Amino acid sequence: MDDRLVPLADATDESVFGGKAVSLAAAIRAGLPVPPGVALGAVLVDRIASGDQAALELLTTPHIPDARLAVRSSAVGEDSADASFAGQHATRLNIRKGSVHDAVRVVWASARTDAAMAYRARKGLSMQPKIGAVVQQLVEPIAAGVLFTRNPLTGADERMIEASWGLGEAVVSGIVVPDRVRLSPQGALLEFVVGEKDVKIWYDAGDGTEEVPVAEELRTEPCLDARHLAAVNDLADRCRRVWGSDLDLEWALGGDQTIYLLQCRPITTLRPNAP
Repeated sequence: MDDRLVPLADATDESVFGGKAVSLAAAIRAGLPVPPGVALGAVLVDRIASGDQAALELLTTPHIPDARLAVRSSAVGEDSADASFAGQHATRLNIRKGSVHDAVRVVWASARTDAAMAYRARKGLSMQPKIGAVVQQLVEPIAAGVLFTRNPLTGADERMIEASWGLGEAVVSGIVVPDRVRLSPQGALLEFVVGEKDVKIWYDAGDGTEEVPVAEELRTEPCLDARHLAAVNDLADRCRRVWGSDLDLEWALGGDQTIYLLQCRPITTLRPNAP
């Protein structure tokens, strides 16, 4: 059946659970540090969006912890080399278990916006979206950001990292000038440019997130030290062994000093080597 809710590690069928869920499941099975969670099949997401009571009751499963949660899209065809859907589908952060159904409805609706449908048309994809969802326990990060295993601006064989305090959405949304780091594939530091990180995205008192000021003394302080850079670079190496070379990672530095993998997909904006 396609209307399933399974532990995230068991999401092996991309046609049922979507690209993001299957990618994260492969990471868990490979021993990578992925926050625990569940995957919802596209048919189940359709049923939840329609208010089907039996589908809503599945969300009470003990597999979904009573904790801060992230609810992420996982569309069929998402996170592929030809169609990443980056920025097209919704993510909801700091969701409580009792509100997961509302967040899933937002994810479902995000696949049907004018922008998402136009993206599908440009990519020659089906105009009948199939979108699953991933529900994961949230990391409460010291810092977070993105890593490219190849420089997406120049095509150079080097690691490019962008990082900021708090949740990585501050980097992805562009509300701060993040720290920017270039490493060799072996992890040698090539460049470290400290950004102006005057705000961070953090958890609201209820559901959702908010922008909060960063302490003055931290705004121009690096949010990653040499130990953290080595750990992020090691995560990139481990991901390459699972998926291949040209990858776009989202990661978070937890309070336990672990670098967690939040998402991994092919780089779709890679430019050829520039002079």
